[in-house]
This record gives sequence, C-alpha cells and structure tokens, in this order.
Amino acid sequence: MNETVLTVTGYVAQEPKLRVTAAGTRVVSFRLATTERRFDKSLNGWRDGDTIFFTVTCWRLIGENVLDSLKKGEPVLVQGRLRDGTYEKEGVSHTVFEIEAHAVGHDLSRGVSRFTKATPPRPEVVLEEVPVEAGGTGDLEIPETRSSPSAA
Repeated sequence: MNETVLTVTGYVAQEPKLRVTAAGTRVVSFRLATTERRFDKSLNGWRDGDTIFFTVTCWRLIGENVLDSLKKGEPVLVQGRLRDGTYEKEGVSHTVFEIEAHAVGHDLSRGVSRFTKATPPRPEVVLEEVPVEAGGTGDLEIPETRSSPSAA
C-alpha cells in the first residue's frame, strides 16, 4: 500500500466529539496541536516554533476508547494515515490536514497513565413478554441463553 503513515506528538486541542454516520457507524474526532521547539543560541534557551493543527478521526472501537480516555490539554501520540484537503471560506483558500488514527495514546514522556483493557460490548438483551395464556406471569422475562461462553 502506498499511503502516508505518520506519528505525531502533541496536545489534544479540542474535546473529542462523537458523531454517528447515516449507516450508524460511530466516529470520534478531535483537534491535535503540535508545536515545534528549537534551541535558540542567541537566547541560550528553547523557543516555540509554529503550531500545526490536525483533525484526528477515530472510527469504531478506537473512537469509543478515545472518547472515554482523552481530555483537552492532554499530551498524546497519534499514529495513522495522513490526508489533506482544501476548502474555500470567504474567498480564502484553506488547507486542512487529517489523520485517520490507527493508534492513539498518552505521551508518557510528559506524565503517567494507567491502562484499562476495554471490554467488548455486550449483546443487547431483548426482554420478551410471556403471555399468561402460555404459562407465563405476564411479566417481562429474560429469555434463556442457549450457549454460554464458559461452555466452549
């Protein structure tokens, strides 16, 4: 595959936002800011360079985990596929950069994080009403499970 994959370190510049596509797929996106730091010999110290902003898009499970894990201002590492695009607003052309994330995590060179393994979503339990005529009480009952994961 000839795709541009990159890893970017930076800070979450905007709270992660969830949206759902017309097909029902959950997508989480956030803005990532990364600022170059250079040593300035004339100042005998570090100075900030330009800041670049990326929109990071996280599909499905990685998006759910990002939504539960990241907050604005936190240092992160993002790895994914780079996309660029342009749009025009009020007669001015703008270029935007997007990263479709394959991996996202806290930058541990800037702090401490604790990992919690995500549990897969449980299938929805459908409650069935058993009519009184069929020997039921008329209350909602949880149907029996035919196979159990521990039985395998």
